[in-house]
Amino acid sequence: MYFWLSCATAGLSLCLLAWIFMRPVAVYRKGRHAFGRASLLGLVWPWVAVLAAGCNPFISWRVRRLLERRIVLAGLDPGWRAEDVVGLQCFCAAACAASAAALPQLLLEGPWRHGLPAGLLAGLLGAAWPWRRLAALGVRRQEHMLRELPFLLDVTTLCVEAGLNLHGALQQAARHGPEGPLRGELRHALSDMRAGMPRTEALAALAERTGLPAMRGLVTALNQADQMGMSLGPLLRAQSDQRRGERFLKAEKLALEAPVKMLFPMVFCIFPCTFLILAFPVALKLAEAGF
Repeated sequence: MYFWLSCATAGLSLCLLAWIFMRPVAVYRKGRHAFGRASLLGLVWPWVAVLAAGCNPFISWRVRRLLERRIVLAGLDPGWRAEDVVGLQCFCAAACAASAAALPQLLLEGPWRHGLPAGLLAGLLGAAWPWRRLAALGVRRQEHMLRELPFLLDVTTLCVEAGLNLHGALQQAARHGPEGPLRGELRHALSDMRAGMPRTEALAALAERTGLPAMRGLVTALNQADQMGMSLGPLLRAQSDQRRGERFLKAEKLALEAPVKMLFPMVFCIFPCTFLILAFPVALKLAEAGF
């Protein structure tokens, strides 16, 4: 027991010294709190930065492109890079593996080899957590943008029907629309247009950053209407109605899936308790009768 306590104390001392000397290696930038608490990630970021620098030459271009794409979809700070995510994976894997392998030794005082399977499993789970967290952030952000899209389309439609051009209508939608990620991406696209980027390219970049098929369809329809000289009012209103119809169908689908999802807890949690309550008085009467 004292041997493992001494090892743990020595390891904590080495980690403290490493943290003191490695602190100037990386600067904690704004936006890195997306994976958790900003203060906690700021404490461990020097190790993550060192691991990211070591893993950078070994990241394939396919993995790099996939991670960069997921970083954009998740709406993280522009300071995030693919090697940062890989470095965070390595740190989480090492921390979880070391904790899971050392905890049984400190508590049970068993052979050190008994903690290896738990450490390996915990390391795999720790390495998978940043990847899953990044994907979950992207899915949540896309769902939020889908909820905002019909309202922004309604504002744009009203402005176009009132006599504004498409650029002015998008400005009004970005100014008066609901606060959220889609409004931020629309402002980004308007900033690109003010910087000199053509409107078609700015809208295409907007659709690429959001990753929504609905936004890609809207951008394609707007480009076709601009080329053919079509009226934008009916087109935008049809797009808004279509997005609302899709949201209604999705809500109906989730409502139909609810009974299936409730089947497992009902069969394995609710029904046994109900049968136990109903059968207990009967079993008590049979026991009193001598059966």
